[in-house]
Amino acid sequence: MRNANTSRYQIRKNSGELATFSAEKLRRSLLKSGAGVEVAENVLREVSRELYDGITTREIYRKAFNLLHGHGSHFACRYSLKKAIYEMGPSGFPFEKLVGYIFQKKNYKVQWNQVLQGRCVTHEVDLVLEKDRKTAFVECKFHSEEGRNCDVKVPLYIHSRFEDISQRSGAQKYSGWVVTNTRFTLDALEYGKCVELSLLSWDYPKAKGLKDLADQFKIYPITVSSLLSAEEKQSLLEKGHVLASEILQHPELLRKEKISIERKERIIKELQKIMHHENRKN
Repeated sequence: MRNANTSRYQIRKNSGELATFSAEKLRRSLLKSGAGVEVAENVLREVSRELYDGITTREIYRKAFNLLHGHGSHFACRYSLKKAIYEMGPSGFPFEKLVGYIFQKKNYKVQWNQVLQGRCVTHEVDLVLEKDRKTAFVECKFHSEEGRNCDVKVPLYIHSRFEDISQRSGAQKYSGWVVTNTRFTLDALEYGKCVELSLLSWDYPKAKGLKDLADQFKIYPITVSSLLSAEEKQSLLEKGHVLASEILQHPELLRKEKISIERKERIIKELQKIMHHENRKN
């Protein structure tokens, strides 16, 4: 499979742009599901056989997801983490909670939805972080539609708000973050570097992006489950239950959703496998 010439195919991204198919990128995503090298290579081989010029990334994802699901739904669930985060909408608040839990794992004290006085006006800040006597402000930009990236206007606007807060009388030194579940444009990344505004997206910084942190700390949203219905997921989110781990700690939440005992057992078993995995090397 590694020698197959799959790089000749042009695939269509969600943004509408064309890009060269990367077998290595798909391989890495499959391995991150925890399925192991043999399964990943088998799935990659099957997907590669059905490639053609103009195939969409959505179609490639669907084929890989279905093949992984045949080896275990928990593999497919972890592979579909990005889609699961999209499903946390339309409100951005569940995503804000998810991001806050990740920062808690990084030993920050987190406060959500704080109203802070700036020099000119007041601002509602998604997250206020405290660590080592230092303060950081975080703004979360959630998109429920694939292909919508954050351009330079986003960090420009957010940086101006953080600057107004910092200029109020008696303000202490702070740092700022912008976190998105999609990607930043090159201009946005350059601007962030220039003004020392930390940016965190789905795959940025490299190997330390949102997907990497979620896997590292096992911070998975309840929407990662393939057995909960869309209505059940939305109901749990609206009640403030964001993490898959919450269901494992409080299985009575499923009973409140009027889920049968049989389904409840299957859902819990799937979530246990998702939460307690270790990426296999072979």
